[in-house]
Parts: sequence; C-alpha cells; structure tokens
Amino acid sequence: MKKMNMLKMALYGAAMIGLMTSGEALAEGKKLVLDGSTTVGPLAKAFASYYTKTTGVEVTVSESGSGNGAKSLINKTCDIADMSRAMKENELEAAKSQGVNPVQNVVALDGLAIIVHPSNRVKGLTKEQVRDIYTGKVTNWSQVGGPKAPIVVIQRESNSGTQDSFKELIMGEEKVSEKAETQASNGAIKSRVASTPNAVGFVGLAFVNRSIKALAVNGVKPEVRTVKDGTYPVHRKLFMYTNGQPTGDVKKFIDLPKTPAGKRMITEIGFVNNY
Repeated sequence: MKKMNMLKMALYGAAMIGLMTSGEALAEGKKLVLDGSTTVGPLAKAFASYYTKTTGVEVTVSESGSGNGAKSLINKTCDIADMSRAMKENELEAAKSQGVNPVQNVVALDGLAIIVHPSNRVKGLTKEQVRDIYTGKVTNWSQVGGPKAPIVVIQRESNSGTQDSFKELIMGEEKVSEKAETQASNGAIKSRVASTPNAVGFVGLAFVNRSIKALAVNGVKPEVRTVKDGTYPVHRKLFMYTNGQPTGDVKKFIDLPKTPAGKRMITEIGFVNNY
C-alpha cells in the first residue's frame, strides 16, 4: 500500500512538472516581438493591435530600421524581423553561423515615392533626373523645370531598408552626394520636406499625404494601381522574416495579409495587397 502511494505521488509529481513546463511554454508563446523597418512599422503596429485584440497575445513592435531588424532575428531577440528590403548575403551568412534560418514572407507591395513640397511646380522627374539630383549633378530646381532655387536633398540613414531600395532602384552604381541631409525615418523625411519648400526626399507610399507632393517618375504616378501592375518604376516588396517556417502564433500573425481583415488594414494604411 505504501509503495502504491509512493508511486501515485511520483506520477502526480511528474504530471505537475509536465503541466508546469507546458504552462511556461504557453506563457512564452503568448508574446510576439517584432523589430525592424520604419516603413513596415505602421502595418506591423496595425497587425499587432488587431492580433492582440482578437487572440489576447501581446505583440510588441520596434522600429529600429531594416538592418537592425535583421540583427535582432540573427541574435534571436525578436520573433519577426520587419524589412523593406530583402536580407543581404552577409546577413544570411551571419544568421547561418548563429543557427538561424531566415525565411522570407512577403506581406505587401510598396511604391517608393519621390516627394517635394506642395508649392513646388515640378510634377514629375525621370529616374535619371532623380539620380542626377542625388549625385549632385543637378543642384537647382530650374535645371529640371522648377523654380530658380537650390535643391535640398534628403536621404535615409545607411541602416535603412528604404535607403537600400532607393540605391538599388534609382542610384545603381552611382553614389549619393555627401552633401545630402540624412533623416532617421520615413516620417522624419516627410516632415522635413513638408516644412522645406526646396527639398526633395523619398518615402514609402503609405506615408504620402497632403502635406507633401509625390512626383510622377518616368511619367507614372505612385499609386496603388501602378504599384500593383508594376508600371510605377520605383516599386518593391515589403517583408516579415522569421526563423524557419513560421508555426503557431508567428504563422497566424504572418498569415494576416491573406485574411480579409489583413487586406483591409494594408489598404487603409496605404500599401498594396500582394494576395
């Protein structure tokens, strides 16, 4: 009888340990951490708010830039890395060395809008003209059909995915002038251009509003339709990277763009549905 009681106690203890372990794992699964792109940030925050309200899972979103998002995933300090560009080869190698397998998930499409102050009479530029402005070859708006005024050139910081996209889609092998002013986010560029009549900058499509004017590039305006059909020449994909194929809450979160609610949020924010 004593042996039986001891056996029951042992089994009960094992069961409790199992429950505690399971409970701890469940508790850990009740929080998602996202870090990265300021472009993807508004979408990530909208998804986070919706996901928390509908599932009870806490979701935190940091906007430290695409490069830092990649570092966070590599260092295993985030569940999802928001990125406005694809991961670079050196980032993939660093991930591999840390036992991390980055999986690319496209969440939306975006147009990189070239923006000016609403008072600027210039309505459009060619890709070559934008490139010439950013290299410093063109320094006055009068050279591209605008007022006689020096151009204030605004760019993003080197860790920005938007900056990388701009270099890839516009600059090619050319370098941005050292005289270009640097801002830390899409919002900062928008604010600077909105308050500076002679400025030019670039932001994600979702950041375009009446405080600034988005220019046509090669005769095509940055709009949902032109980004969707690829006719706007400065378009790109937006990503959420995971460590391995997503499962559980991470998968449910990543799959939001495929749902009616997710598609609605993408449209309302100003990005373009990919599904």
